Amino acid sequence: MFELVSVEKMKQMIGQDNGTSDWVLIDQERINRFADATDDHQWIHVDVEQAKNGPFGSTIAHGFLTLSLIPLFSSSGKYLPEGMKMAVNYGLNKVRFIDPVLVGSRVRSRMVISAVEEKEPGRLLITTTHTIEIEGQDKPACVAESLAMFII
Repeated sequence: MFELVSVEKMKQMIGQDNGTSDWVLIDQERINRFADATDDHQWIHVDVEQAKNGPFGSTIAHGFLTLSLIPLFSSSGKYLPEGMKMAVNYGLNKVRFIDPVLVGSRVRSRMVISAVEEKEPGRLLITTTHTIEIEGQDKPACVAESLAMFII
């Protein structure tokens, strides 16, 4: 459940934790569905037999599959601006794919509020840094700055 906070308090929370999502399983079915949706059927993602002899020993998730989970992860955030009517995806800043996500892995996001900007009246742009972790791994799968425009 989100805690609703004032715009001023949101500004004071820059650099603070905004929650950690639940773990999400990256199984072959999810990878295959993403490949079908994006028409990216590179063997490293979808050919289980060939991938066994590849550089990772198994198939891996598409980097953009990992990135596409940000809306799901964001639903686990702790804070939202009070008076919010809706939020829309405003884009991404820096995105880096650090470590591959092997099939059968679980990932989650640690979220930090990175910036809060008041735009035109009734609009608040919030940047959240997502560090997408792979269970049992030291390096994250991805680090990305996600921007959301809140209509208040």
